[in-house]
Amino acid sequence: MSFHLLDDSLSFPPVSEANKHGMLALGGDLKAERLLLAYRSGIFPWFSEGEPIIWWSPDPRFVLFPPNLRVSKSMRPIFNQNKFQISYDQAFSEVIANCRKVYRPGQYGTWITPDMQAAYEQLHAEGYAHSVEVYNQAKELVGGLYGVSLGGCFFGESMFAYESNASKAGFITLVRDLQKRGVQLIDCQVHTPHLESLGAEMLPRPDFINALKDLLKKPTLKGNWETLFSATS
Repeated sequence: MSFHLLDDSLSFPPVSEANKHGMLALGGDLKAERLLLAYRSGIFPWFSEGEPIIWWSPDPRFVLFPPNLRVSKSMRPIFNQNKFQISYDQAFSEVIANCRKVYRPGQYGTWITPDMQAAYEQLHAEGYAHSVEVYNQAKELVGGLYGVSLGGCFFGESMFAYESNASKAGFITLVRDLQKRGVQLIDCQVHTPHLESLGAEMLPRPDFINALKDLLKKPTLKGNWETLFSATS
């Protein structure tokens, strides 16, 4: 089985050349320019510590169209009672650090290596990567998620929760807020039952790439979202 080996040039092979598991290429770097090119091309990095950087473009792709968001009846009291307080871009480093260390059944180690964390913190500093923070009534950070925003798309990377429904409340709030501001596609990358229960679905890669091309023509919600969303609410 052969893979594309990336060099210092800022390019990726066509996503159609990924193998049946979605693995496309090895190597390269995690500089902001390459990461942004990857997302614009329908590609993302995912690898463990000690491995080379591995770039993926699975087929099908797991996505959520915001109008298809499903909110269960059990979540209504969570929102009605204001069980959680939710903010944006107020604790990006804390969110990604918790995503890195949270235990996930069936997984050993994490793909959020120190280099990956530093790379996304740089994207955050440049206004492309964003965090959602979920606090309980004691003002403790109990959930959150982060990802990358480009055009009319949000590319979700990881989430964590220390209290039941915390990450779900954060995700639902995010999708609703992004839909109000014209975001039409949430990239969830690969299947999880948790996100499927919220309305995510499989989309053939060619359809994903075509949708991505159109949505990238839209303006990017760049900058601090707490400030931006407050100004446009």
